[in-house]
Amino acid sequence: MLAALIILPLLGAVITWLIPSDRLRPFALSAFACGHLGITLRLLIATPPPSAGGWFNLDALGKIVLLSTSVLFFFCAIYSIGYLAYRLERSNRILCTGLLICLSAASMVTITHHLGLLWVALETTTISMTPLIYFNRNARSIEATWKYLLICSVGVALALIGLYFLAYSTIVARVEPSLLLDDLIRDAGKLSSGWVHAAFVFLLVGFGSKMGLAPLHTWKPDAYGESPGLVGAMLAGGLVNLAFLSLLRVYQLCLATREITFFQNALVVMGLISMLFAAIFMARQADFKRMLAYSSVEHVGIMAVALGLGGKAIFGALFHILANGLTKGVLFLSSGNIHRSYNSKSTDQVRGALRRLPWSGGLFLAGFIAITGSPPFAPFISEFTVVSSAFIQGRAVVGALFLVSLGIIFIGMALTVLPMVMGEAPANSETTSYRDTIWTVGPPLCLLLLVFLLGVWIPEPLMTLLRDGAALLEAHP
Repeated sequence: MLAALIILPLLGAVITWLIPSDRLRPFALSAFACGHLGITLRLLIATPPPSAGGWFNLDALGKIVLLSTSVLFFFCAIYSIGYLAYRLERSNRILCTGLLICLSAASMVTITHHLGLLWVALETTTISMTPLIYFNRNARSIEATWKYLLICSVGVALALIGLYFLAYSTIVARVEPSLLLDDLIRDAGKLSSGWVHAAFVFLLVGFGSKMGLAPLHTWKPDAYGESPGLVGAMLAGGLVNLAFLSLLRVYQLCLATREITFFQNALVVMGLISMLFAAIFMARQADFKRMLAYSSVEHVGIMAVALGLGGKAIFGALFHILANGLTKGVLFLSSGNIHRSYNSKSTDQVRGALRRLPWSGGLFLAGFIAITGSPPFAPFISEFTVVSSAFIQGRAVVGALFLVSLGIIFIGMALTVLPMVMGEAPANSETTSYRDTIWTVGPPLCLLLLVFLLGVWIPEPLMTLLRDGAALLEAHP
């Protein structure tokens, strides 16, 4: 079953590439996405034991990220049926194939405990998503594509140097050289402290750039702003979580080496910087898709702060993986509809979306309310858990900066979103052929219902999974 998570999307990528019809290809994408989600749910119910040698092991942390990624991908695939029906002027072969290759690599990230293989899989997600950002094929999209490829690849290359240092620390310690997480945790007390410190720095910077932590976030506004809505949803709600899972693996090793304080403090600092950067650049943002990119910078900062605080905040970080990922799906898919209807991302042109597109405009407005941490949606639960944990631990400065950033971001987003959805469309606004359909509003509506449900009730199996994941990130005597 673990192998099926990887093989099924790869098989789907081959079949999708061979399908000659642009109209049929999104249906094939959706079929394989449905199959992947079915396998994911089956594995959550009956998880196989670790593989021989320990290379593959679907633990609680991997399950949380796998569930979030598979659910989001499924709804993005369904959305592609309606969205790509309006984009028949260009082939969608590369788009559909690249998404399935990315899903296969993402599945590998969640199930492997070999840090070298995790690195390869994470880099594969970068490469497979690169041509998808160029789907609109204009000057700004090619610039965004190269910026995404170069910055993320450099970041992941720095992570590779960190893995080299980690491997070398085992040689210095005269233990069996290995990049298996279980072996490294077992021998953590014997590893060379200097090389381990160096490894942690490079791994934090490398995986942090993939997440988009400030000041390593410079690829995000362009990549999110120029890519199609469903690609932006996977970047902000899917690939960010994969990079965060990589940091969680490093965190597990930090706990074992007793060097956790250094790593936690670095996470808190980078997380707060990310939130403050987002607060500054989100104010009066004229491009609503770039606004969503800075929202992503904010939320990776929230996850970093939560992980750095430790304790009860760990639960908030893990729950935020789901809350942020699903809410970003609502925002990016509905914003794609608005962009298609107005043929513009500028808030000067996009006005009165609730009148022109009642469903998409309403979903975008609800997504804004959810992503800013307002009840009764899921992000409120995770953010409240994090900030309350900061004050309980006596870290009032961290909690205060956290709240101030959230307040500024709420105001900044409101100044962009509310004029977009309210009022009348400008007289010179372009009229397009786009109309909301069940294919384009159904997926973000279902995602919004999930975000609402998780905000008022967390099912017991999910609660158990989150607690098991938090237990893996707790220090043990």
